[in-house]
Amino acid sequence: MLILPQNSPINADLSAQLASVRAQIARAALDAGRNEDSVTLVAVCKGQSVAAVQTLARLGVEHFAESYLQEALPRLQQLAGAELTWHFVGRLQANKTRAVAGHFSWVHALDRARIAERLNAQRPPSAPPLNVCLQVKLAADPAKGGVDAAHAGELAARVRALPRLRLRGLMCMLPDGLAPAAQSAQFQAVQRLQAQLNAAGAGLDTLSMGMSGDFPLAIRAGATMVRIGTALFGARP
Repeated sequence: MLILPQNSPINADLSAQLASVRAQIARAALDAGRNEDSVTLVAVCKGQSVAAVQTLARLGVEHFAESYLQEALPRLQQLAGAELTWHFVGRLQANKTRAVAGHFSWVHALDRARIAERLNAQRPPSAPPLNVCLQVKLAADPAKGGVDAAHAGELAARVRALPRLRLRGLMCMLPDGLAPAAQSAQFQAVQRLQAQLNAAGAGLDTLSMGMSGDFPLAIRAGATMVRIGTALFGARP
């Protein structure tokens, strides 16, 4: 059980920020003709304290994400008794796959068959299959990961053949500096790619799109998971 002092200042701040994010999710879902329950809030807690995570968990947040493994593992250990779902959203290097396969329920940025094969081989037999999303590359930027849309079908087929992985959907990170109309267009392109892959039998049910600065637009374009850090926690320390 997660117990914190009810009058803690961090409680008040996080409660207000969470209420604001939830209201924006509900409004965007309504604009898209959807129920707010069709959108999963994933709190990105990199750089935050265990107490902050506990506060959000007590306020009803169930899904949390990490980008940096060396920062994540001590926090996961401290929160081992909490019934939380952990997502790894950073770009995954080959030397980190064993720890991620053993400690996380979701991986959002899968973009290479080699990484998929390592995750599959290293997923503990006692754990359920690891949920994965393919990261779609939206910009010709070598610093950004992702699979090109033209090769997403090939990678999806290879992942679906791995028994310890469960391919759930697509993930994207927008290039910096886009106007709202261009942001919407990029999100819609990923939604169309999901539809194309599903028409070929991929069976995808997840679109991990949208972060603190653009998640209402992502929801209006079909996002089913939004990855929110700053809008919940404030600026990273």
